[in-house]
Amino acid sequence: MQSPTLAQTSPVQRELAKVVRGPVRFDDGSRALFSADASNYRHMPIGVVQPYDVDDVLATLDVCHRLGVPILPRGAGTSIAGNAINTAVVLDFSRHLNAVLEVDPERRRARVQPGVVLDDLRKAAGKHGLTFGPDPSTHNRCTLGGMIGNNACGSHSVAWGKTVDNVAALDVVLADGTRLKVGPTPEDELTRLCAEPGRVGQLYRDLRALRDKFGPLVQETFPDLTRRVSGYNLDQLLPANGFHLARALVGTEGTCVTLLEAEVDLVESPPVRALTVLGFPDQFVAADNVVPLLDLAPLTIESVDSAIVEIVRARNPRNPALDALPPGGAWLYVETGGETVAEAEHRAQVVARTMAGYGATSLVVTEPTQLRALWRVREDGAGSTTRLPDGSEAYPGWEDAAVPPQRLGGYLRGFDTLLKDHGRKGIYYGHFGDGCIHVRIDFDLLTKQGVAGFRRFMEDAADLVTSHGGSLSGEHGDGQARAELLKRMYPGEILGAFEEFRSAWDPAGLMNPHRIVEPAKLDEDLRVFVAPPTIRSDTTLAFSHDKDGFFGATRRCMGVGKCLSADGGVMCPSYRATREEKHSTRGRARLLFEMANGQVVKDGWRSEEVRDALDLCLSCKGCKTDCPVNVDMASYKAEFLSKHYAGRIRPASHYSMGFLPLWLRLSAPFAKAVNALAKVRPLANLAKKVGGIAPERAIPEFAPATFLRRFRSRPAPARALPADAPRVLLWPDSFTNAFDPDLGMDAVEVLESLGYRVEVPDGPVCCGLTWVSTGQLGVAKRVLRRTLKTLKPWLDAGVPVVGLEPSCTALFRGELTDLLPDDADAATLRASTKTFAELLADRTEEFDVRRPGQRALVQVHCHQHAELGFTSDRKVLAALGVEAEVLDSGCCGLAGNFGFEKGHYEVSMDAAERVLLPAVRAADSEVVMLADGFSCRTQVRQAGEREPAHLAQIAARALGVGSGATRS
Repeated sequence: MQSPTLAQTSPVQRELAKVVRGPVRFDDGSRALFSADASNYRHMPIGVVQPYDVDDVLATLDVCHRLGVPILPRGAGTSIAGNAINTAVVLDFSRHLNAVLEVDPERRRARVQPGVVLDDLRKAAGKHGLTFGPDPSTHNRCTLGGMIGNNACGSHSVAWGKTVDNVAALDVVLADGTRLKVGPTPEDELTRLCAEPGRVGQLYRDLRALRDKFGPLVQETFPDLTRRVSGYNLDQLLPANGFHLARALVGTEGTCVTLLEAEVDLVESPPVRALTVLGFPDQFVAADNVVPLLDLAPLTIESVDSAIVEIVRARNPRNPALDALPPGGAWLYVETGGETVAEAEHRAQVVARTMAGYGATSLVVTEPTQLRALWRVREDGAGSTTRLPDGSEAYPGWEDAAVPPQRLGGYLRGFDTLLKDHGRKGIYYGHFGDGCIHVRIDFDLLTKQGVAGFRRFMEDAADLVTSHGGSLSGEHGDGQARAELLKRMYPGEILGAFEEFRSAWDPAGLMNPHRIVEPAKLDEDLRVFVAPPTIRSDTTLAFSHDKDGFFGATRRCMGVGKCLSADGGVMCPSYRATREEKHSTRGRARLLFEMANGQVVKDGWRSEEVRDALDLCLSCKGCKTDCPVNVDMASYKAEFLSKHYAGRIRPASHYSMGFLPLWLRLSAPFAKAVNALAKVRPLANLAKKVGGIAPERAIPEFAPATFLRRFRSRPAPARALPADAPRVLLWPDSFTNAFDPDLGMDAVEVLESLGYRVEVPDGPVCCGLTWVSTGQLGVAKRVLRRTLKTLKPWLDAGVPVVGLEPSCTALFRGELTDLLPDDADAATLRASTKTFAELLADRTEEFDVRRPGQRALVQVHCHQHAELGFTSDRKVLAALGVEAEVLDSGCCGLAGNFGFEKGHYEVSMDAAERVLLPAVRAADSEVVMLADGFSCRTQVRQAGEREPAHLAQIAARALGVGSGATRS
């Protein structure tokens, strides 16, 4: 489909700007951001409107109706079938119209605006012991408007049904501006409404005539299954369903009306949940055993395939949830609930005992942390399976078909044969209790031959599912992916009824056209086919995890939008601060994709749209772990900055903070004088202005003597070490060396108390982190090569390199081999690098803890979260007798150079104030703030809360060595 031209968009933009108070965005960057959802498709919108209120919505519709311009109401943009993209004016409800208006616990109802996030509704309802039943895996970012548009379901549909089963009434507006509230319509009320003059009367007369004409055929031909989502809900017009127009509009994918407000039903939420994980030999056997589970009335019956488990294990080998799974090659998650832990656990045990008779192994879990960890494996399935274990790319398209549960095993076996016949691979998971299967398949969407194969597969799959009495879609809707196939599921008369239904609401066909009726072709507008890369691909980083290097990296993001969540994990702090799509991981990935193909973002590596979107990226690396497909935006940003500023003057901060290790080494002999000058306000202000540093920031104070100077001038250890004592090379990172040498000395004392012979490099070394984060990759490579030359004697001897600063340690375990992919010494350093905690974790039995009982509030450095994990740290803290509360606080906000750069202070502090700083303020005075990262410690220090500590200092205190030997 052709992108709209400037001549087409300009009149619309001018008219909208006159009457809409909210943002009206027709620039290329904004249009690129909204050109994709979580599907295979790409449509460049005409423009984007983010209405402040209902008046803005009505004004937008008026302009579009007068000018004959298509309209697309949109929520979070996580639709997987292409429902949420079109060549239309996008009404983005997620930005402003996102409130829970009312919760009525007595009636068990809630009123919401269309942009409200599901989890926000659940939190509001949860105060009354209630919840909204449907809960897709995107619950922390999907909107109610989007759920109503798609007829979303989720894992609890076994107990609480689809969205259509939970909608009471809708406040809607037609494309022509007619506004009405719809719900169930008693026959006498229907008669009255049909007699009304004007647009409303005509609508009701058309819909009643449609019911009378097609009602018997609907009853005869609509599949009898709980997960029928494909097509329109014409069955809701039948007398048995009360001519329920609100429910008839659920699942219409924005093709009929624009939603202004929804009234939804709430259900009682069991206060306690338990989970029975059942193990089976394979997915087929698991599917065969769903029916007996339904008789036990569980809350969920979800599946997880062994291939998903292996993907998760490869990305995080230390994930304890995976080790807890019972024996098997496929698992069913069966959730039960109760008023108490005992009641929920009893029901879970009943499930386990019952299914033991069918050969299932089992695990019963009630502990909340373990429950969350197990559910995360399932919830991340959609994104995780876009990269198969062999590294090949996999796509949606045929990802949510549904059959009656009684026929699930047979359908799965037939589908497995279909995959083999087409030479394709896929990984199954999904809502087995409702017979709904999710799968991502390794379609070839990059070549003309592959796209033709994609069409053949889709047609054959449609015939297979309908032969089992199933539905093309079980929860994601038809969109562009499946609407063309509806003729294989429904007779022609029903397709005609769908057209009449749509025309009754929108005779001009302006609402999200070519979805469900008059469908677009399923093999057109495929994003990776119609927008291939055109820029040069000679990148400095190897992007070794992507088969096509940087181009493969730009295809990683599939738009599932986990980066849009408001809390939990690290990703994405800039989006949480701004709530702007372009400051999300997904938004940046889309702009990079469009930059690579050059059709809309036309300046390639010099693109200002991409530069501006990446400016607020903290390079925290949270996305590398939290994103289901491991998008590594920090690396993409480094590469972009490297190309963007090649041969050009860079921002001042790239020179001041990018070259920080050099300035620190030159300043070290004059630390006292530098500290004195930094306290002279005019001089400090001038230095910050010249260096591109935020004026709100204080210049960190240098230590009187560096760590290396103190280490080399210290007396010999009190306890002589044996000649064969194990050697370790303690990495003297720039931050510990210049600013926090005390913690370095404590680390030495702790290691020596455990019998290690501690050594340091005999020449200048640096990991190059600051040059990487500012995109000066050529300098970083030169620095790393010099460092490797200095470290070579230790690397050749197999001496472990122990890091104290997580960001430096993470670089050795991460970007190092992408910067120097063919350097054997780089690979050795990567394998030899350990964190301080990892080294100690192997010696916990030797701890002589003299001062147990410390309490600590822990801020995990975001690079540690992404590359290193925290499992060893937990083990060490427990062995030291430390009672540790690990914050789920995300990035501290300082993030190396980011929080010091001019223009970033507000976002930096927003990230800190979200969880970290309030938790520090609320903690008792004797609680230690444990933060291994220099950035994290600096953020807490400069906020004036308390002096934080490193694990080495806590260990020294617990073991009574170093500075801990003299503390009370």
